[in-house]
Amino acid sequence: MSGHSKWSTIKREKGAKDAARGAVFTKLGNAIAIAARAGADPSTNFELRLAIDKAKTANMPSANIQRAIDRVNDKNAAQLQELLYEGYGPGGVAILVEVATDNINRTYPEVKNAFNKHGGNIAEKGAVAFQFDRKGVIRVKGSGDELMLQALDAGAEDVQEEGGESVVYTAPTDLAKVRDTLREAGVEITEAELSYVPNTTIEITDANTAGKIMRLMDALDDCDDVTNTHVNFDIDESLLA
Repeated sequence: MSGHSKWSTIKREKGAKDAARGAVFTKLGNAIAIAARAGADPSTNFELRLAIDKAKTANMPSANIQRAIDRVNDKNAAQLQELLYEGYGPGGVAILVEVATDNINRTYPEVKNAFNKHGGNIAEKGAVAFQFDRKGVIRVKGSGDELMLQALDAGAEDVQEEGGESVVYTAPTDLAKVRDTLREAGVEITEAELSYVPNTTIEITDANTAGKIMRLMDALDDCDDVTNTHVNFDIDESLLA
């Protein structure tokens, strides 16, 4: 399976820096509010549990988390819509942009402008998404055959090693089962989420193109309504030095 790339490492490092500044709380709150529409109890709503876990990892205060959950039943709160925008960046890389917004007339121009300003273009619905599969993605500490067998026995579709960690891929409906089974077996889980995984990956070897792509990704991340981005490129970190 493709999609296992250095971009995931770069994205996590950037996310950690943003979390340290508190810059991600709006995005995390929106993701929680969207997930809570399927039920406000995280013990029965796995997507809500994932969103809360992600928020806690970013040190989001419990009061903020509860406010995001309560937003579902607040008649005075603007209701959020969950949308997926598709586009291409420099070098022809494919990008999916997940947003949670209470105002499409604000959000769409912001996302489109980010693409246009940084050598990309927003695409029509379906023009990019076919290059990705919806998967459960679990990042765990450790690697090796034993861990791989544990994951596969738990119901995983694939396991790939990445440094001293492993990335476990599951069907979307199996994410909860596999994560909980691995956790019960004592495997240390650092991240679990539903994601769009690319079928093939484009290797970026030109520093100029890499810089343009990263500026586009930063511009998308700067949009408060953007909750997640998914890409099909692999950039060596040495190109970004």
